[in-house]
Amino acid sequence: MHNEKDKTHYNSSVSIKVQISSSVTSPSVETSPGSTTEGKNRFLGPVLGSTLGIFCVAVVIGLTYFTYWKKKKSVTVDEDYLDHVPGMPTRFSYEELVTATDNFSKKLGEGGFGTVFEGSLKDNTRIAVKCLDGMGHIKKSFLAEVESIGSIHHVNLVRLIGFSAEKSHRLLVYEYMSNGSLDRWIHNRTQVSALDWNCRRKIILDIAKGLSYLHEDCRQKIIHLDIKPQNILLDQNYNAKLADFGLAKLIDRDQSQVVTVMRGTPGYLAPEWLSAIITEKVDVYSFGVVILEILCGRKFFEQSMLEEDIHLLSIFKRKAMEGQLLDIVDKCCEDMQSNGTRVVEMMQIAAWCLQSYYVNRPSMSMVVKVIEGVKHVAKDLDYNFTNPQYCMNNIQLVDSKDVTPLLPSVLSGPR
Repeated sequence: MHNEKDKTHYNSSVSIKVQISSSVTSPSVETSPGSTTEGKNRFLGPVLGSTLGIFCVAVVIGLTYFTYWKKKKSVTVDEDYLDHVPGMPTRFSYEELVTATDNFSKKLGEGGFGTVFEGSLKDNTRIAVKCLDGMGHIKKSFLAEVESIGSIHHVNLVRLIGFSAEKSHRLLVYEYMSNGSLDRWIHNRTQVSALDWNCRRKIILDIAKGLSYLHEDCRQKIIHLDIKPQNILLDQNYNAKLADFGLAKLIDRDQSQVVTVMRGTPGYLAPEWLSAIITEKVDVYSFGVVILEILCGRKFFEQSMLEEDIHLLSIFKRKAMEGQLLDIVDKCCEDMQSNGTRVVEMMQIAAWCLQSYYVNRPSMSMVVKVIEGVKHVAKDLDYNFTNPQYCMNNIQLVDSKDVTPLLPSVLSGPR
C-alpha cells in the first residue's frame, strides 16, 4: 500500500513537470488532471514576460543602430561628394579650426546665425570662423549649400575660404576683415576717427555693387534680408564687403514654397514686410536707411535725441520738406560739411530707395549708375515715408506668429 502511494505521488509530479514544459512550447496541449490553474499562471507569466521584454529591448537596440548607421552613412556620402566638387572651398577638420582659433577664445561678434571667432591658419592667414553649432534647422541643408556659397565670388562680398562639417559641428571660414563692421565707424565715431566724404561715398558704392551682384548677376536672385551697418565689413583699405548673406535661406532650401517669418532688424525693414509681397526691393529699402546713417553719422533710432528727432527717417522727412538737409549732415567731420552739396545729392538717392511703394524704388544696378554719374535720380520723390514707429511696433507680432510666403524665384539661396 505504501508503494502504491509513492507511485501515485511520483506519477503526479511527472505529470506536473510535463505540463510545465508543454505549456512553454505548446500552450494548446491539455493539462493533466493533476495540474491547477494557479500553478499554470505561476510559471507561464514570468516566462512570457521575460520573453516579451527581451524582444522589445532587441527591437529598440536594432532601430537605434539602424537610424545611427543610416544617418552616418548619409553624412559620409555627402561629405565625400563635396570632396569631389571642382572649385570647392577648403574643408577643414573641426580640430584644425579649434587650433586655428585657440579653442574659440577670441570672439569677434555674434548674430542671428552664429558666433564669429578670430583665428589664424598655419600659413598665418587670418580668418573669421562662424560657428553654427546647435542650430538643428541649419544642419540639414548645410552640406548641400556649402558648394553654392563657395561659388560666389565678388570683390564686395566677404569671401568664404572653407567650411567644416563633423558630427554636430557646422562652421564657415571667412576672410578676416581688419577694420571690422561699419557700425563702429559711423555710430561710435569721434572727430579723429570720422571717415571723410570720399571714403563714405566709396563705401556706399561698394555696398551698392555687392547688392547689385546678388540681385542681378547670380544664376538665381539672392536677397540678403538683413542689410545694416553691422553686416557690412571693412578691410584694411576701407573697402566694404557684405557679410551674412544667404544664411537665412539655408533653412528653407528643401521646401517647394519658401516660407519665412519676418526677418531682419527693426528700423531697416521695408513696409511690405507687413504684407505678402517680398522682393529684392526690401534690400533696396534697407540700403536707403544705411546711406542716411553713413551720411548723418548716427543710428536710425537715437533715444537720447529730442522726441521729434529720435527716428532718422522722421527728421530726414522734415528737413527735406524744409529744404534744410545740410542740418543733418555729420557734424563730426569738417570734410563732410565742406562737401555738403554732394552729400545732399547722395541723400536724394537714399530717398529714392526709401519709397514706401516698393515698385517705385530703383534697382541696385540703377543706384550704381547714379552714384557713378551715369544716370540721374528720379524726379518727384515722395518723402512721406512709412512711419518707422508703426513698423517697429508690429515687429514682435509678425515675428512670433505670422509667416510670409515667398516664391522660389524671388528668394533663393546663394548661387
